Amino acid sequence: MFGIIRRWRGTKDEANASPSVEFHPDTRIYAIGDIHGCADLLAQLHQAIQADLQHRPCRQSIEVYVGDYVDRGPRSFEVLENLALSTPVCNRRICLMGNHEQILIDFLRDPLVLSSWMSLGGLETLQSYGVRVRLNSARREFNTIQAELQYRLPESHRKFLHQLPLSFSYGSYFFVHAGVRPGVALEQQKAEDLLWIRDGFLDSAKDFGAIVVHGHTPGEAPVVLPNRICIDTGAYATGKLTGMVLEGNDKRFLTATRKGTIVTIAD
Repeated sequence: MFGIIRRWRGTKDEANASPSVEFHPDTRIYAIGDIHGCADLLAQLHQAIQADLQHRPCRQSIEVYVGDYVDRGPRSFEVLENLALSTPVCNRRICLMGNHEQILIDFLRDPLVLSSWMSLGGLETLQSYGVRVRLNSARREFNTIQAELQYRLPESHRKFLHQLPLSFSYGSYFFVHAGVRPGVALEQQKAEDLLWIRDGFLDSAKDFGAIVVHGHTPGEAPVVLPNRICIDTGAYATGKLTGMVLEGNDKRFLTATRKGTIVTIAD
């Protein structure tokens, strides 16, 4: 079913043991990291999840995406088409807002956002929608580019983008795109931090009130710490899209690569 099986030994802080997590009986969550226009890896990961569900049936399954579906990679249109319109692989599909989706929405409202968007991979997204655009487009072209994207963006994509929630809680896990501000209650977090934070969050050993599952900060492998788990493995750059499988106290990782799927068991 899968190509390689490995054991993942994440970084651990012995002074802060991970809390025991109790899920509703027979419920499994598949949390998927930043996709960034890699539609081929998303399709492969969906196949891996389907195979995993067939091999290990459960009563209820939930797929949770932590944002950044667009930009940088070449097939943002296809990624949004898949997530917005396809039948969920699991019983339930939850797609969260990423900072790149927020920038796309901002550009649809204000053409002057184009300069900052292009520096973050917006060129690839525009090209995936068939919008004529140059990397160094002049400011006088911004309105035209915005109007063309408005015309080419399907209503289903627009609705999908505007309905994305910022976070999702389940049991002792808090799913979000970037992270949380330490010392601030989860229900009082600001959208800017949930979408953008790195400094102050990534190096914090504090108890956030839940184990935070996030993306936004890419690495070669998932980062597993007592207070947070990062599942962004830089799909557009590394060719690896990671999904974390949560079931009771167990964690596994399904990583789609262009050479096959890797299954990793977290200690």
